[in-house]
Amino acid sequence: MFLVVYIGHNTQRMMNEQLNETIEAEVKGLGEQYSQGGIRRLIDVVERRSRQPGASLYMVTDYSGDVIAGNVAKLKGTMPRDPEIPIQIVRYLRNGADAQPQEAAVRVFVLPGGFHILIGRDISEGKRFREVIQSASRITIAVVGVLAILSWLFVGRRVMKRIDAVSETGRLIMEGDLSRRLHVTGSGDEIDRLAENVNAMLERIELLMQGLKDVSDNIAHDLKTPLTRLRNRVEAALREEPSEEGYREALEATIDESDQLIRIFNALLKIARVEAGSPDGGLERIDACEIAAEVAEFYEPVAEDEGVTFTSEICETAPVEGSRELITQALSNLVDNALKYGFPPKAEGEEDGENEKSDLHIALSVACEGKEVVLTVADNGSGIPEADHDRVLRRFVRLEESRTAPGSGLGLSLVHAVARLHRGKLELANNAPGLAVRLILPKVG
Repeated sequence: MFLVVYIGHNTQRMMNEQLNETIEAEVKGLGEQYSQGGIRRLIDVVERRSRQPGASLYMVTDYSGDVIAGNVAKLKGTMPRDPEIPIQIVRYLRNGADAQPQEAAVRVFVLPGGFHILIGRDISEGKRFREVIQSASRITIAVVGVLAILSWLFVGRRVMKRIDAVSETGRLIMEGDLSRRLHVTGSGDEIDRLAENVNAMLERIELLMQGLKDVSDNIAHDLKTPLTRLRNRVEAALREEPSEEGYREALEATIDESDQLIRIFNALLKIARVEAGSPDGGLERIDACEIAAEVAEFYEPVAEDEGVTFTSEICETAPVEGSRELITQALSNLVDNALKYGFPPKAEGEEDGENEKSDLHIALSVACEGKEVVLTVADNGSGIPEADHDRVLRRFVRLEESRTAPGSGLGLSLVHAVARLHRGKLELANNAPGLAVRLILPKVG
C-alpha cells in the first residue's frame, strides 16, 4: 500500500509540474508572437496551433466575450477574468466535440483593446490516473486483508498447533518422561529442524541419565566390594595374634586394594575431563604412527611373557590433531583389554586350562583411509556380541557378570570419550573370530 501511494503521489506531482511547465512555455511563446506582430499575428498563431493534434487549449475572446480564435467551443460558466490567479480549473467543450465537458487547467491574460486569451491543458488524463491509483489501492487493501486472514488461519491452526505440541512434549519431559520426542513432520521447515536438534539433545540427555543410573548401580558393586575387603582384612588382622608379619601382609593387601580404588577414581576423573573437552596439554599436530609404534614396542615383551602372538602393521605417517597422552592412553587401553579378555573360545569338549593365551593373536595396525586415520586393535578371542557393542562403551559395564576378572569397566569408556574429543568415532566389529576395535580420527593435511 505504501508503494502504491508513493508511486501515485509522486507521479501526480510530476504530471502537475509538467502541466505547469507546458502552460508556462505556451505563455512565453505566445507573448513573443504578440510582441512581434500584435493581436493579428497572435490570432494567426493560435489558429494554426489549435489545428495540431493533441494541441493545448487556446481561446481568444473580444471585449464582448465572443470567441474569435482557438479550439475551445465554449466554457461551462463564465470566462475567468482575474489574471492574478496563475492556474485556474475550468470545464470546457472542444470545437466539434460531442463528448461530455472536461476539465482543464488554464491561465488567462488580458490584452489591450479588451481582448482575453486563455491558454491551458486538459487534466482528464490526470483524473483517470488518480482513478487507477484509487482502484489499485482498493485492490491492494482487499488482497492484504485476504492474506492477513489466511495468515491468521495458517498461524492459528497449523503453526500454533505445532508449537502447542512442542509445549506439551516439553511438559511431559519435565515431568520425567525422557523418552518423549518432538514430532517431526518431514517438511524440512524451521520448526522441523528445531525439533530434530532438540530431539538429538534429548537423546543425549537420556543417554547421560541412563549412564548416570548405570554408574550408580555399578559403583555400588565395584566400589563396595573392595571397601568391604579392606575392612575385613583390617578386622582379621586385629582379631589374630599380634605379629609383625601378619600386620605387614594386611597392610600390603590394603595398599593394593587402595591403589585399585585410586585407579578407578583417576579413570573416572580423566573421562570427566575428556568429556568436558579439556584435554591435558591441549591439542597439537602429532603422528599417530609414532604413538602406535611406541605402544607396540611397550606391549610386545608383555605379550611375549604371556605367550600371546602380537603383531603390528603401521604405515609411515598418519598426521592427526590431538593429545599425545590421551591417544596413547586410548590405544594402550585397547591392547590391554585384548590381553586381559581376549581368550579364544574353547572348542567343544575342551577342559579348563586348555587352549590358554598361547592361542591368542593380537594385531595392531594404523592406516590412512581417505581423510581418516584408522587405528585398529584386533584379536581372535571370544569377542563381544553385537547387541552389547553400544552397552560396553558405558562406564562400569562389564560382560563378565561374576566380575572375577581384573578391571573396572572404564577402559572402553575412556577410549570412546577420547574419540569424541578428537571429533572421531569408535567402532566395534566382529573379527570372525574375535573383536576388532577401530579408533577413527580425522586426518590433517
